Amino acid sequence: MNDRMLTASELVAAYATGELSPIEATQNALQAIEDRDGECNAYCLVDADRALEQAKASEVRWRDGNPIGWLDGVPSSIKDMFLTQGWPTVRGSKSISPDQPWDVDSPVAARMREAGLVVLGKTTTPEIAWKGVTDSPLCGITRNPVDPSKTAGGSSGGSAAAVAAGMGELSVGTDGGGSVRIPASFCGIVGLKPTHGRIPLFPASPFGPLSHAGPMARSVDDTALLLDVLSIPDHRDPAALAPPVGSFREAVRRDVRGLIAAFSPTLGYVDVDPEVAEVVAAAVRALGDAGLRIEETDPGFADPKPAFDILWSSGAAKLLGSFPPGSEEHTDPGLRKVWELGRKWSASDYLDATAERAALGILMGDFHTRYDVLITPTIPIPAFEAGHDVPPGSGLSEWPEWTPFTYPFNMTQQPAISVPAGTTSTGLPVGLQIVGPRHSDDLVLAVAKLLEEVRPWAPA
Repeated sequence: MNDRMLTASELVAAYATGELSPIEATQNALQAIEDRDGECNAYCLVDADRALEQAKASEVRWRDGNPIGWLDGVPSSIKDMFLTQGWPTVRGSKSISPDQPWDVDSPVAARMREAGLVVLGKTTTPEIAWKGVTDSPLCGITRNPVDPSKTAGGSSGGSAAAVAAGMGELSVGTDGGGSVRIPASFCGIVGLKPTHGRIPLFPASPFGPLSHAGPMARSVDDTALLLDVLSIPDHRDPAALAPPVGSFREAVRRDVRGLIAAFSPTLGYVDVDPEVAEVVAAAVRALGDAGLRIEETDPGFADPKPAFDILWSSGAAKLLGSFPPGSEEHTDPGLRKVWELGRKWSASDYLDATAERAALGILMGDFHTRYDVLITPTIPIPAFEAGHDVPPGSGLSEWPEWTPFTYPFNMTQQPAISVPAGTTSTGLPVGLQIVGPRHSDDLVLAVAKLLEEVRPWAPA
């Protein structure tokens, strides 16, 4: 059986019947890494021996009829921002030494191991996950499996590329300004930023209330299954939410026909590539035909980028300030500029930005008393040439300028998911973003499932 591009759910079904084993699936994933990662550069660490040990243990559980859970034995990966026992976590930086004890698992890594997932290795990230593409002085450029001349997006670009190319069925990324949804859109997979605190984080992110962890997969069902695994509270995160009331695995099948969706093609201020706009509009029409009530309207806020910049650069400066003296010399040049900017802000500036973040959250809370979900493009442009922080020739200077649909909803801490909506005329994926009120992760997954059913899409 060729499982190279099976979903996690399909793999587990094959395990249950004996048609496929976790060892075979893991070997196939490792072969995909050997075949494709030289071009994509999605992984910064692969541990085949450890992965095969996990797969053998899973095979025994399946043979004995005692799998740990719904994802036991599924090949997966984890972004190199999460602490992983026995593996270095250098965050794409030359300033973090790999030669030190690595004896702690983050909550994400711990939950993946407890659920029996086979963790193949760690995926690439730009230095400290600071930007919307994935390249770094340490790991080089991560490329899009759909078209390797293009960027995979970021900062969870390694995770997106791995999943899209069949180098593991699942991954977990981080999202402080769009970093799960941007690469999901560019690579043609599903990426969810759940409600803040839904997935516990440790250590605390310097990006504070902006920072989320999120599951990445090739289907909405798989995304929901992985969210079930990751949503268990952890005492090391004081902002972690209580356990979910029900399973996301079941909630994804909720009937959402008749619910009211606001469709905002531009948020009222974004310039969108015409092809992207048409692909997203066609997907929204399909949702309407399927029974979702669509009303075209904007949420009514101005671009919050100035406040986001203060929050983002302050967090970067805080983290970089802990690096050894002389680190500036081998830090990503773009990150050095953010570092310098972040050191200029006062406590009053930060509190003003925090107040604007809170006001935006209140505005969106009121908006969702009238609309169940908000639908937008995920990114206003398709993937551009790899190796650049902004599209060449665009006249833009900073990555948030080309991803204005994502970072506002980090500020509001709402759940937001990117789902493939179609492709451009050149075959580049286009993502559609579904945003719900805080704590409505189940709802955004259910609407995403409806879109997946009416606009089926398979990664290249």
